[in-house]
Amino acid sequence: MTTIALSDWLLARINREDGPPLHRQLHEALLAAVLEGELPAGRKLPSSRLLARELGVARNTVIDVYETLAAQGCLETRHGSGTYVADLSVERIAPPGPAASPEAERAAPRLSARGAAVVEGARVFPRQWGAFMPGVPDVTEFPTRVWARLHNRHWNRAAPERLSYAPAGGLPALRTVLAEHLRTARGVRCEPWQIVITTGIHQSIDLTARLLTDTGDTVWLEDPCYWGLRHSLQSLGLKLRPVPVDAEGVNLSSVSGPPPRFIVATPSHQYPMGMVMSLPRRQALLDYARAHGSWIIEDDYDSEFRYGTRPITSLQGLDRDQLVIYVGSLSKTLFPGMRLGYIVAPLSLAAAFAEGVAELYREGQLQQQAMLADFIAEGHFAAHIRRMRGLYSRRRQALLEAIRAEFGETLPVMGDNAGLHLILHLPGLDDRAIAQAAVEAGIATRPLSGYYHNPGAGQSGLLLGYACVKEEAIAPAFATLAGVLRKFGA
Repeated sequence: MTTIALSDWLLARINREDGPPLHRQLHEALLAAVLEGELPAGRKLPSSRLLARELGVARNTVIDVYETLAAQGCLETRHGSGTYVADLSVERIAPPGPAASPEAERAAPRLSARGAAVVEGARVFPRQWGAFMPGVPDVTEFPTRVWARLHNRHWNRAAPERLSYAPAGGLPALRTVLAEHLRTARGVRCEPWQIVITTGIHQSIDLTARLLTDTGDTVWLEDPCYWGLRHSLQSLGLKLRPVPVDAEGVNLSSVSGPPPRFIVATPSHQYPMGMVMSLPRRQALLDYARAHGSWIIEDDYDSEFRYGTRPITSLQGLDRDQLVIYVGSLSKTLFPGMRLGYIVAPLSLAAAFAEGVAELYREGQLQQQAMLADFIAEGHFAAHIRRMRGLYSRRRQALLEAIRAEFGETLPVMGDNAGLHLILHLPGLDDRAIAQAAVEAGIATRPLSGYYHNPGAGQSGLLLGYACVKEEAIAPAFATLAGVLRKFGA
């Protein structure tokens, strides 16, 4: 191949109109020529100046390509002699094959058994807004002007340390105001240094499991419970033992065997069923943990929103033995995209949890933490919760009226006294098929049976979230869902 022939060969492979950048096209063409034997080992290449002139490109483009190929071992430069094709016979570089299609990648992913279980069990809904998506607040009601003012305040005088990694446990100012809020609003017994800032419930549970369990350890979960929690713990190689709940909450009398490393519970508002754990059951849970050396994780995910009664005091507030690990999130009270939660660790674990979150996750977002600290300290947080509690109460009532208008008292409702959703029971009906049909009709909902450890043995029903649905849109949306339900025999 002569110099002119190489230029012609390259020119036939360069698209100057709408192809990738010229330097990339030239690199790929020369690499292919070397790997496919068009340019044999030892062959001298034209100088960068000559090849650039023949191709009509900048000399720096050719120099850059030559240097890249030399760094990859395809070319070698001999001082005072020129650039030559390297001998690849001993350690040959595999030519790049065609890119795999997305379909091929999905057909045979190279996942571990644990990774495959996570992906196969994924239930993240593609839609995160509208009727009747459970667990989603109305983010359009968030006081963005207040937040923007706090944003400007902190970014106009951003200190260098606020742009670095977070100190162990999080920003001290935020931990201080959160401790005060939790003591006042939830009856939590804590000091600021016991609070560890996380990105939400998932990270809080993940950190707790990593610090307190080893692979193969047993943990107990309410049945039914939040499916994301179950999948997170399974992915860590833990053995999960479902503990049934009834009208009084988790029922430990129905289980036996070796004690777990920890028990996860939602005593103030069971998820997804909605009942409040009775005082005798709370005491029984604390007594069991004390007697068997188990920890209790109290997930207090949406206790700020109760209708008609005052918020229930936390289980942690009853704990005199420092056995309860209290976890919370601001996803429901503010907005999910904030990705901010917290752990109130027992005295003996607080330092380890603070170090653990810094070591494992290298947290940051100190500017956002500072903004939130001011948001709470200046009273905006409490005011926002009060306003949203009234708004959600009206939307809850609108949904209850829509259900009665369509079905009277024939379909029982449960868990409507708190939170952001209620459960519409569907005895004898296939809730998963109904939920799928509802999605096709434009209504987002989740089947209750999917929250059970064994879905086939769980109750049938739909979780209907009302928080992110405008009041005037609730009745028309439920009328659409009612049409779906009647097709299935409701």
